[in-house]
Amino acid sequence: MRKTLIAFGSALSLMLVSLGQAVQASEPVDQSNPYQLIEQVAENTFSRIRKDRTLLRADPDLLRDVVKDELLPYIHTRYAASLILGAQYYRKATPEQRDAFTEAFTEYMIASYAQILLEYDDQTIEVQKDKPIDPNDKIVKVRVDMTDASRPPIRMDFSLRKNTRTGNWQAYDVTAEGVSMIQSKQSEWKTPLRRDGIDAVVEQLKEIAKRPIRREDKQKQDAS
Repeated sequence: MRKTLIAFGSALSLMLVSLGQAVQASEPVDQSNPYQLIEQVAENTFSRIRKDRTLLRADPDLLRDVVKDELLPYIHTRYAASLILGAQYYRKATPEQRDAFTEAFTEYMIASYAQILLEYDDQTIEVQKDKPIDPNDKIVKVRVDMTDASRPPIRMDFSLRKNTRTGNWQAYDVTAEGVSMIQSKQSEWKTPLRRDGIDAVVEQLKEIAKRPIRREDKQKQDAS
């Protein structure tokens, strides 16, 4: 469950370089419609993974670049980070601490998404069809169903927030198996924030983000 939450929340991938040539990122996605945004981002991400499968298998850390290119521009990382901190810790934090937490959280997400995308193997993804959106709506949820022949289907609900100034939509959370990524991380980091403080949590996130992207079976072998 946690793997799915991390992978698509808020799941919800991104400059491959090999043999001296850069692999170009996909074309920018239209952010004026949240349903089409999710569909286009999913298509761009998984098409790129299929296209560059050989490169990514040879060097899984390149998946970080896939995440940066294809997913990150459409995720409201600062808003997600502020929700995870919660009003209590957000108000207490200095502007510098807020920036540091957002940056560390972003790198953590990049590594987490890259790790999960490493397990992608041609699953079928179906995005909810467009529904009318009230002009006053600022939050919309988009359902995505992922089907895998080797396991039960997974339902994910992406939460997107509209930028009132630009009119663009950005994802900030994903709910899978009834649990939201935001709530999961709030619960997971509540004790470290209270016990160690925001600066210590920032350093912990940085260390986690530095871990190499490798398949889980390989990680288990290395740990044994």
